[in-house]
Amino acid sequence: MNELKQSDIINQLTNDQLRQQLFLSQVIFVFISVLSSVFLFNHIKDWLTLFTWDISAILLYGLIPAVILVVIEVISSYFIDPRHIDDGGINERIFKDASVGMIFLIAFVVAIAEEMLFRGVIQTTFGYIFASSLFVIVHFRYLKKPLLLFVLMITSFFIGYIYLITENLLVTITFHFSVDFLLGLFIKFRK
Repeated sequence: MNELKQSDIINQLTNDQLRQQLFLSQVIFVFISVLSSVFLFNHIKDWLTLFTWDISAILLYGLIPAVILVVIEVISSYFIDPRHIDDGGINERIFKDASVGMIFLIAFVVAIAEEMLFRGVIQTTFGYIFASSLFVIVHFRYLKKPLLLFVLMITSFFIGYIYLITENLLVTITFHFSVDFLLGLFIKFRK
């Protein structure tokens, strides 16, 4: 039997199907988060305390560092050989022909789902290093690209650190959303 590689399977999907698979993976992350929270937290109130509306922390630790990271990544992209920062064209296919509203929705859903799971459940239960490392492993399409892997590792451990010092998922969700949304817009509108 002829085995298909992940890249072959992805190339067979349309851009809309690729986005549908992305949303499906995020639904699975939310399901795992909610289900595991039932077993890992004593009460739902314990889990809900991870979401705190603290606008100064959200801006200082979430939005501002995210914008700085995106500016660094965008500027760097003009000086780095595109082969070293290509994820196999997946981000390009997800964002290039998407509407701004779709980019917003993707970034919003991904930020909530991944932060609920990796910071809210895994980091809260198993610790900072484990959660940040697992976050990197789950994004396995970057594992064969040393530069992308390095940036992902720095970003993952930085998000974990933000959560470590703020204990606030709204801060990490803001950071994650801002990075994904702004980079999605950059992919869509770059020449």
